[in-house]
Amino acid sequence: MIDQAEAPANAQTECAAATGTSDSRNRLIPYAVLCELTHRCPLQCPYCSNPVELERASREIDTDAWKSVLSQAVDMGILQAHFSGGEPTVRKDLEEMVEHASKAGLYTNLITSGVLLTPARLDRLREAGLDHVQVSFQDTESENADRIAGFRGHAKKQEAARMVRAADLPLTVNAVMHRQNLHHLEDMIAMAVELDAERLEVAQVQYYGWALKNRQAFLPTRDQLDEATRIVEEARVRLKGILAIDYVVPDYYARRPKSCMGGWGRQFLNITPAGKVLPCHAAESLDFLEFENVTERPLAWIWEHSSAFNRFRGTDWMPEPCRSCDRREIDWGGCRCQAFALTGDPDTTDPACEFAPQRHVLEMPIGEAGGEIPEFVYRRIGNG
Repeated sequence: MIDQAEAPANAQTECAAATGTSDSRNRLIPYAVLCELTHRCPLQCPYCSNPVELERASREIDTDAWKSVLSQAVDMGILQAHFSGGEPTVRKDLEEMVEHASKAGLYTNLITSGVLLTPARLDRLREAGLDHVQVSFQDTESENADRIAGFRGHAKKQEAARMVRAADLPLTVNAVMHRQNLHHLEDMIAMAVELDAERLEVAQVQYYGWALKNRQAFLPTRDQLDEATRIVEEARVRLKGILAIDYVVPDYYARRPKSCMGGWGRQFLNITPAGKVLPCHAAESLDFLEFENVTERPLAWIWEHSSAFNRFRGTDWMPEPCRSCDRREIDWGGCRCQAFALTGDPDTTDPACEFAPQRHVLEMPIGEAGGEIPEFVYRRIGNG
């Protein structure tokens, strides 16, 4: 998961100089590019954020194509490159890409499960110019963590996190929280401190893509969420200057929608293993859109001119009540992927908004929260 709070304030500058336009929609330069190097992964997480239909290894773009993308990102004014997956350490050319990005002036971040990371590999990545590592955790208790991941990897994750700090690299712990591990939230915070992380992302599961298949197994109750909020708020005060804590709540309990990725096509772009360019990691769920590919178009052209990026950019596309809302340039209509997943209409107001005409679609899942916990539908990820 990408933490937008890590973006330097000066990354959100006007895009006109970079694109040669003076668009009245006040378009921004994306501050970061998320490089999904592969969908291959040893884990089988039932909330996997990759598309339901994964790209096969045979369709992954090669090293030179990625290096070209990274150079183009710098030319656009992008400041950060986040290397993700699947599991990015599956790629044997990861060091070469990190080195290219670092020498080009990009801040480099590795987003990993940690289960394949070795001291020798981490040393090579650090020497290549890696700036930061984010390691994901499913729980603090190994049996439950391994059950959620569908892989016996919790101990290896802890080892990898310690390895990162021993290499004097900054560490972020990404904790994906839900009804089956929220009772360990205090332990998760304590573990992040013990691992000497500088940041903890308490990231509640968001329900689109594969996670939507397991919504009933993951969605917490209102009481669980209120308790989690209390724990986070107290920990932020207690650990100020020791651990920064980011907190993302499930949209289903919100009164207003979040500003998803800072607004569609405004601050962020994502590149898939096959080279398709997306406004967010879940955008392929909008199956009526056609996404341009970096092997066929320049990255700056895609950002500026592609139909997919312009489809929900700005406010002109908005229906009521968004169009008249004083928050229309704050939340930008909410999440398009969520609106489409829950209502079948990508142009409607995100149901997370209390004023959404289709707010009622949240009644059933919220009503089921706290009921019987079904078995996970695991994601079976191969290497083919």
